[in-house]
Amino acid sequence: MRYRVKLFPEITVKSRPVRREMVRYLRTNIRNTLASVTPGVRVRDEWDALEIRPRRSLDDTARETFEARLRGVAGIHEIQIVETHDWSSFEDTAARLVPLWRETLANRRFRVSVKRRGQHDFRSETLERFLGAALLEAVPTARVDLKQPEHDVRLELHDARLTLVTRRLPGLGGYPMGTQGQALALISGGYDSPVAAWQMMRRGLKTHFLYFDLGGPDQERVVRQVVDRLWRGYGASHRVDFISMPFVEVMNAIQRTAPAALAGVVLKRMMVRAANRIAQRHRLPALVTGDALAQVSSQSLTNLGLIDAASERPILRPLIASDKQTIIEQARRIGTAELAEGLPEVCGTISRKPNTRPKPERILDAEAGFDQSVLDDAIARASVVRSDQLLNEDVTGSEDAVATASPSATASRDPRHDQVRVIDIRHPDERGLDPLVLPKSQPLVIPYFELGERVATLPDDYHYLLYCAQGTMSRMQAAHLTDQGYDNIGVYLPDLPDLPD
Repeated sequence: MRYRVKLFPEITVKSRPVRREMVRYLRTNIRNTLASVTPGVRVRDEWDALEIRPRRSLDDTARETFEARLRGVAGIHEIQIVETHDWSSFEDTAARLVPLWRETLANRRFRVSVKRRGQHDFRSETLERFLGAALLEAVPTARVDLKQPEHDVRLELHDARLTLVTRRLPGLGGYPMGTQGQALALISGGYDSPVAAWQMMRRGLKTHFLYFDLGGPDQERVVRQVVDRLWRGYGASHRVDFISMPFVEVMNAIQRTAPAALAGVVLKRMMVRAANRIAQRHRLPALVTGDALAQVSSQSLTNLGLIDAASERPILRPLIASDKQTIIEQARRIGTAELAEGLPEVCGTISRKPNTRPKPERILDAEAGFDQSVLDDAIARASVVRSDQLLNEDVTGSEDAVATASPSATASRDPRHDQVRVIDIRHPDERGLDPLVLPKSQPLVIPYFELGERVATLPDDYHYLLYCAQGTMSRMQAAHLTDQGYDNIGVYLPDLPDLPD
């Protein structure tokens, strides 16, 4: 068995030097991607295709993995599984072709396509008609349709060599990875940013990943799984870096100094500044984000312009005009949707009634009081993991953080903490507009950007339940404090049973 991969059509229309360079990258990418399945794969050039031959035969499991990996290599339009024979006669060709297609063509429309090169005493159309008749005789429920067939039965005759296409698989398309340079993708693990990174990988960008840690070690584990799926499925030909940057203190510092309506945009600008510093360190000329116009407040045209103004590098936004449902469907296609479903979106929860059209001077005023050393410290503490080690290195943190920070935390609290207090961690602006009223007690009021400093002063004989409107920030803070060793922190949701007296 051997494979033939047809080049993505946009590659075939490039100038000869560009095409030669892209094919060179594609050959290398194929070898690197398939090396873990079967070492020493042979890749040979044809005019509009590459021929791939494993050095050893593959069992069913290895063959499925081989083909799945090949389908994830950018630059391939179609994968054909072919077999080659010596040309003998029309009848011999029909005898080989009919068993390959008998089951597939039942109740289907088909045509036969012969591509012939060399000296022969017949025309391609003559062989096509003969083979079509043989298939119709073998499969009476099939019928010929030359214009809109469901199946195109292809074969090639090159001098005395007959090549039959036994199966065809769709390729990924796009350009070979590495041909368009490198970039740094800001990855959150939600639906959008993985799809954006995948689209740029498909267009030939070697894509590294930057994660801003706002959700604790358990969320980072999920994000690592997302990146691992992207890399193994579509970028395994190149090793790339996964950078994780602690960003909770940056977010807290923003909340202390910036108006709530502007905090989201200020946070994104700080992320872009940090990303530029990381990109400079790794010599990466562009950033990639999952922004889609008007999807959330920070992605209004005005706010996107303000975010761009904070960047020294171009920000590529492949999803800018995409609908959310289209993005989700693509996330399902590339295998990241199921991981994204359980992850909270932190950035969209820190602003109360966010401003979609702020003046640039208001943003600058909001950033004036920010302590730049907090951002410098976050960048200095960023850690780098190689893409092939993402799931081998554990993320520092408590394995129990998710359970402790779950909505049912009140039921599993430590019996040593026999009293319960609710802490309202919302921003003062939000709290003033919608006060939290409890049936039997008053909540403690500690904004989440002060919680880390004040939690050590709280009496340790209480079980503390954190509250915010959407539950995202409370879960994040509960997980963060649990990771720091506090065993009396949970999450309060209004629909839980009444608290004890």
